Amino acid sequence: MTTTHSEFKQSPLHQRHLAAGGRMIQFAGWQMPLQYRGIREEHLAVRQAVGIFDISHMGQLWVSGPQALEELNRLLTNRLTALSAGEGQYTFLLNERGGIIDDLIVYRTGTEEFLLVVNAARVTEDANWITARIGPGALVRNESDIFGGFAVQGPHAAAIFKSVLGSKPPARNRIVLLAQDGTEIFAAGTGYTGEEGFEVFFPTSIAEPLWDAFVAAGAEPCGLGARDTLRLEMCYPLNGADLSYDRTPWEAGLGFFVDIMKDDFVGKAALVAQKEAGLKSKLCALTVTDRSPPLRAHYSIFSDDTCIGETTSGALSPSLGYGIAMGYLPLEYSKPGTKLGVEVRQKIYPATVSPKPFYKKPE
Repeated sequence: MTTTHSEFKQSPLHQRHLAAGGRMIQFAGWQMPLQYRGIREEHLAVRQAVGIFDISHMGQLWVSGPQALEELNRLLTNRLTALSAGEGQYTFLLNERGGIIDDLIVYRTGTEEFLLVVNAARVTEDANWITARIGPGALVRNESDIFGGFAVQGPHAAAIFKSVLGSKPPARNRIVLLAQDGTEIFAAGTGYTGEEGFEVFFPTSIAEPLWDAFVAAGAEPCGLGARDTLRLEMCYPLNGADLSYDRTPWEAGLGFFVDIMKDDFVGKAALVAQKEAGLKSKLCALTVTDRSPPLRAHYSIFSDDTCIGETTSGALSPSLGYGIAMGYLPLEYSKPGTKLGVEVRQKIYPATVSPKPFYKKPE
């Protein structure tokens, strides 16, 4: 991977993005494509057919050694001892206050080896945080700079996987090691869109030909814009926006990924105390069905004339045709059906607290 004069990293697929007419933006220290044809078109391509997203900005941390399982189980919220080789799970890295440093996927790639796929803005922080706290018998390797990655998502993803790689894609939350032209690659049954699909991680040396093969097979290149609207329709949180150092998994509605019965993990005491005291706020979904400018983060949320919070994410939903957002609300305002308002460009638009997710696949 290369770095520009402005110190923003470039993906190993950077030239492919430019050649395809990608509109590049700065994101988490990287130059990444926002869109190609358009956010709406790319969003609907994923919902109706198949799209491909460059995720080379995501980090890859390897933790290995005879004590890797025990040490990671102590540092992360989910129960890693439940994982067999080839399985993965969503989990959190917390600070001592129970706040979310990062949300990540951890895969058990062997008896004594784990792959952590972490958010781009948290790679160095996560690596340093884990290294400083992990005990003897476990080693952390940050190999983010030698790996590229992309996600293929949509109803046709399985067919494209088979046409390019010659086998069925891994099942949900499974990871497999494959050989592609003599090079080892990892394929995992995960994604960030709510559609069927997979993610592939590979040495940067084969990034371009592997991307080309999937595009030639019918996967439409998609940018960060569509990735954001797709994940928001599913109420998947965005680290640094919906998730932060000051919010806990309980508040984010993600307690399912916290095994509070484990002997101990970093942040457990704070989570136990918060649960005993009772939550004061939670991350809620909001819809604005009246015609309005697009919703964004940091728009004030009102009950009558009182500001009770602000949006953490927002967009015009391409699938639904109206505004959607998430934001933390006091518990008394969090029940679905509650009528509120969102201020957009100095005008308050009627909003309703909605069940999660916003989008449900047609039967």
